[in-house]
Amino acid sequence: VQLQASGGGLVQAGGSLSLSCAVSGRFSGTFMGWFRQAPGKEREFVSAIRWNGGFTYYADSVKGRFTISRDSAKKLVYLQMNGLKPEDTAVYYCASTNGVTSSLRDPAMYTRWGQGTLVTVSS
Repeated sequence: VQLQASGGGLVQAGGSLSLSCAVSGRFSGTFMGWFRQAPGKEREFVSAIRWNGGFTYYADSVKGRFTISRDSAKKLVYLQMNGLKPEDTAVYYCASTNGVTSSLRDPAMYTRWGQGTLVTVSS
């Protein structure tokens, strides 16, 4: 299984971007997640979605601004980001896990990672 993230770019504060993560190969994960890592900071959880059922989870910092969704047939996961802030600037990664809900925010629980896509929000 390979994950390919795309859609990053440069946007002004208050703007929007939509990230995509394409899953190739036979996907057997339970959750798909988005993480981000800003320069000099640890990788942090952004959002996750249960592949079957579509239940969604968000970090408090993005709740109400970001929306995660998936297209099971196309094996795509999206992260719609609205109301972007300069502090959202980071490399965004998609990842998959067979973990449980309580561990979704822990990047160590994710076994497959995409290559990352850079999101830059200017003030």
